[in-house]
Amino acid sequence: MQEDISVSGVLCSSYDSFFEAEKKIADYILEHKSEIIDMTVAELATASKTSDATVSRFCRKCGFHGFHHLKITLAKEVAKEKGSNIQVSNDISRDDIAQSLQNILANKVAELTQTISMMDTEELNQILSLIEHAGTVQLVAVGNTIPVAMDGAFKFNQLGITAAAGTIWEAQMAYTCNLGPEDVVLVISNSGFSKRLMTMVAVARENGSKTIAITNNPGSQLAQACDYHITTATREKLLLGEFCFSRVSATTVIEILYLFLAVSMKDSHSHIRRHEIAISDDKQ
Repeated sequence: MQEDISVSGVLCSSYDSFFEAEKKIADYILEHKSEIIDMTVAELATASKTSDATVSRFCRKCGFHGFHHLKITLAKEVAKEKGSNIQVSNDISRDDIAQSLQNILANKVAELTQTISMMDTEELNQILSLIEHAGTVQLVAVGNTIPVAMDGAFKFNQLGITAAAGTIWEAQMAYTCNLGPEDVVLVISNSGFSKRLMTMVAVARENGSKTIAITNNPGSQLAQACDYHITTATREKLLLGEFCFSRVSATTVIEILYLFLAVSMKDSHSHIRRHEIAISDDKQ
């Protein structure tokens, strides 16, 4: 949703896809948000050691109409942050654990708020229908997002939806090769750039399977290749510099899909109850 766009969220989510010059601009904006509001294109270009043209292209690449649009959006973001009764920053230190906890909380709340605000309700409803009526839902991921895929498969199976997820890429690919038009492949990737996942999406589409991507970057290869896409927000870069990985938003999307399906699917609660009874002995 354009009116809910967050400058910090967009820059963190798309950071890995930026060229080196664009990363310089993003770094400067994230470190000097208040000062940017009063800058011109030329001043930002000088400060970030880039060019006027690069700054203008960068703003459009990030989804803004231009630098003025970015500044207006950033001004609202800064005002909202300053208006909070709780003082927060992007610092984490064991020397001040109490304040660091508030900083982490504020950034994680912002991640979830931005993720939900960017959801297209009509597309979300279509995704829910696909998953609900799928023959099989395969959740695929590589690296750090594999736990999210595993969690999603567990939740969908609880509801009575046949779902699968694996930890070995070759096994995931073998499974994808056996899918058909009645099946759905749900791809989870923070950056949206993965040769392995792109190969799986290509195979799924050849088989006529519907594809859904959950990524931080709507302009990424995976987002563009899939039939449907859900954009997640991340602010991890603000807390940890170059390292910008967070499972919180992707896990929340899976939870949202699960909750909607749980309340709308016939017999979902009986499926959950049957599963709980079947594993109850193990909990005693």
